[in-house]
Order: sequence, then C-alpha cells, then structure tokens
Amino acid sequence: MKRTMISLALSLTLAACGGQVSREKPAARPAGPMAATVVAAPNFGDAKPIENWGGRPPQAYAVHGIDVARYQTGVDWATARANGVNFAFIKATEGGDRVDPMFEDHWRGAGQAGVRRGAYHFYYHCRSAAEQARWFIRHVPKVPGGLPPVLDMEWTPFSPTCTTRREASVIREDARIFIDILTRHYRQKPILYTSIDFFEDNQMWKVSGADFWLRAVAKHPQDLYNGQHWLFWQYTSTGLVPGIPGQVDINVFEGNASQWNAWLAARAP
Repeated sequence: MKRTMISLALSLTLAACGGQVSREKPAARPAGPMAATVVAAPNFGDAKPIENWGGRPPQAYAVHGIDVARYQTGVDWATARANGVNFAFIKATEGGDRVDPMFEDHWRGAGQAGVRRGAYHFYYHCRSAAEQARWFIRHVPKVPGGLPPVLDMEWTPFSPTCTTRREASVIREDARIFIDILTRHYRQKPILYTSIDFFEDNQMWKVSGADFWLRAVAKHPQDLYNGQHWLFWQYTSTGLVPGIPGQVDINVFEGNASQWNAWLAARAP
C-alpha cells in the first residue's frame, strides 16, 4: 500500500487565529498505481477561533479539508484547493426523496480542482435504512479515487417533519443496515459522522464496519469521545477559507501527509 509521498514544504498556520442527479461519468481507470496527492498546508481563518483545545490542536495536523452543502455557493474550488482544501465531503442526499441542490456543482467543481471528494447522506429517522441507502446509491456515482461514502446521523429536533427519538438499539441497527448496503455497493468501508450527544445517547461506539468522523468544535475529540478512534475530526463550523464565501466547516485527517497518501492508495481502484 505504501506510495511515495509528495508534500509541499509549507508550514502549518491558521491565518485568523487567531435535487439534481450528478451526470458526471467516472474517469477511465488508470493503468497503474495512482499518483500521490500533493498535500497543501491550510491558509485558513476562523470567525470564532479557539485559544485552548485541551489537547493536540487542529493546527498540528497536516491534512485539512471541508464539508459543504447547499449553504455554500459560488465556491472557487481551485483557490480553495491552493489554500489547503485537500478533501471535501459533499452533501448528496437526505432521507429517501431529497437531493442537495448544490451536490452536482460541488461534486464537479471539487473533482476538476483536484480536491479528493466524497459524498454524505443526512439520515432521516422516519424512513427505513434500506430505502435511504438505495436513494444515496441512486444519486452518488462510483469514481476512481473517491473517498468512502458517509452516513451522517444526528438528532433532528428542528426538522419540520420528523423529530422522533427512537431507542438506541434501533438507531444502531439502522446504522448497521445502511453501512452494510453501502459497503457492498461501493466496496469501501464507509464513514460514520456524528456529534457527542448522539454518540453518547445511542452508544455509537458499538457500531462496527465504519470509520468515525467526529464533531468537536471546542475540545479535542479525545476529551469528549472517551478514547474513540477517529479518522476525520470536524473542528469548526465557522471556518474562513479563501475561495469560499461565508463560513464553512473545516476538518482534519488523523494522520500525516504520507499516511494520507497511503490511506488514499488503499482505496484506489
């Protein structure tokens, strides 16, 4: 799995700390191993910076990226990529009948700019897991080098149609069903995104078959998730990134640049 790592010799600094269906056709499969991805250091700011993370700060991680949805419009993906957006998780679907209206634009723009991209599904607690998995598969293409599919499970107290809170065992079984279907279709280990309240209320550490993407915007995940291993950490929802109007969620990958490239290579077709 090991590949030669190419990384930019840039220091890690934070500047301010202070539904449409995608019609894109998958690119042709490469004849040999995929080239390593150049890791760009983050040139980001934050509208509400945290002074003390209580652990290893996000600035200490090499590989940063974003997640986007319909709220981010007019994104200049090439500028964002040059300023440290190495990956993007893009909202694709919700429930069993909604496609994010910006999915196609974000998916195409990120790909053209060389941003490693993946798609996520926002879980709706009033539809079956199998139905929602099929809906996601219907709208998210398989592409060479694509990041694993993501299941976003949170409580939905402000939903206009579904605020139900089911038993933890039912929640975990829904996650298992959804993850299993996506694993078989995309042939990748999916990622499970969640927040601390949902994680604790439903004992999500008992869910197997997926890597974790954890939200922690004031402390390091190790201080909130009782030692749960994570692959991605969402550390702010008020990020300021060149090329992206307004504020945006920013995330880090758990490893260094060479580990990022090794992880990507393991997911190459």
